[in-house]
Amino acid sequence: MSDTNLNRILAPRENLARILDNLKEGVIAHDLSRRIFFFNHQAELITGFSREEILGRDCHDAFGAPFCGERCSFCDHSEQPPPAVDKKEYTLNITTKTCETRRIEMSVTMMRDASGQDVGVLALFRDITDELRLQLQSGNLSQFSNIVGRDAKMLQVFQQISDVAAYDYPVHIFGETGTGKELVANAIHNESRRAGTPFVPINCGALPEGLIESELFGHVKGAFTGAIRDKKGRFELADRGTIFLDEVAELSRNMQVKLLRFLQEGTLERVGGEKTIAVDVKVISATNKDLKEEVRRKNFREDLYYRLSVIPIYIPTLRERRTDIPLLVNHFMHEAAVKHNQTPLRIAKEALSLLMDYAWPGNVRELQNAIQFALVKSSGRVITKDDLPMEIRASRRETLRRGPSRKLNQATVRRALAQTAGNKSRAARLLGVGRATLYRFLNDHPDLAAGDN
Repeated sequence: MSDTNLNRILAPRENLARILDNLKEGVIAHDLSRRIFFFNHQAELITGFSREEILGRDCHDAFGAPFCGERCSFCDHSEQPPPAVDKKEYTLNITTKTCETRRIEMSVTMMRDASGQDVGVLALFRDITDELRLQLQSGNLSQFSNIVGRDAKMLQVFQQISDVAAYDYPVHIFGETGTGKELVANAIHNESRRAGTPFVPINCGALPEGLIESELFGHVKGAFTGAIRDKKGRFELADRGTIFLDEVAELSRNMQVKLLRFLQEGTLERVGGEKTIAVDVKVISATNKDLKEEVRRKNFREDLYYRLSVIPIYIPTLRERRTDIPLLVNHFMHEAAVKHNQTPLRIAKEALSLLMDYAWPGNVRELQNAIQFALVKSSGRVITKDDLPMEIRASRRETLRRGPSRKLNQATVRRALAQTAGNKSRAARLLGVGRATLYRFLNDHPDLAAGDN
């Protein structure tokens, strides 16, 4: 085809639009005043909005909120030009015209003219809602929003994170120390439309009673000795973002009342101040205690419990998701290798077997510490059992003294798995051994059928 014929095809704007309409990605473009001048067919299908409803309108007004969520670089209404956004890539949840929540992958690029001047923004996005749902249902997912796990219990947590991220209701996370409650809270924030705004954590059990009110709500100059200036509290710092109240059960009854008032009204007053301040935050709380039991004991207000625990999420212990241990070990070793610019080490079977058998009272945090200890102690390219912390090596001796209930062999294990439809937990009970013992046996015999936990 000659250059003349090619120019004839590409020249009309209608032909260019036709090409873009056949892309599998949604395309939206707006000028520096946020006026939308292009919206392709796939963008219509994903969002549910038609071109007629969108073109020529401010992209914030057209969709009822910034389409890019809080990562939008055009949210400042001042006369100053927006900051440069050469390219941003991220995932976010959007609300369609029919109020359906969809998860999309977005790539945002600044458009410039021939002289290099900024003229507008081009966004390409694709709908990955069904793709994520299929990955969760099939178990073909080993990491979600920086959380590592493939166990069925963790896949349920991933699904809950994805579900609650679309709403601003309070979330309460509960689980043992070291299970990763702050990591889950951060994931909820990053998966929501508030991503890009502050995520402000505060450990309610780490601050003295005399300081926690000032930390949460701020204070004015002269409110108490040492208050030499006005200071914003964590809630104000988290405005438009998320505040994470860890160890919330440690709050005094007096602070519980103040927190309840904020949750009811969305306003606060700084210590020593008289001005009422409105703050827009998503509240996520966490504790390793049973809040219902704390309510029963009169240590925690029942009305605050129901305010905080609108959406409860339980984080399983590492003992409940032992099949994730090899995955986590590899993750921590790779993470350390990248950090120190080294080749990742391997772990010996016997060392991994010890890790699989250990009780892990400190959960994932303790596992991470154990791997870091082993990496420092190891003198070769392979982590051996002798490189592991003493308490983990000692646990094997105790296990050996007890001994398994009965000897395992391939025939009996295969029969047990068949009788339990591949359920390893039930098969272990049928065989009279612990789950870790069965997992270790299956790891040494990969030809055996492996079912769900």
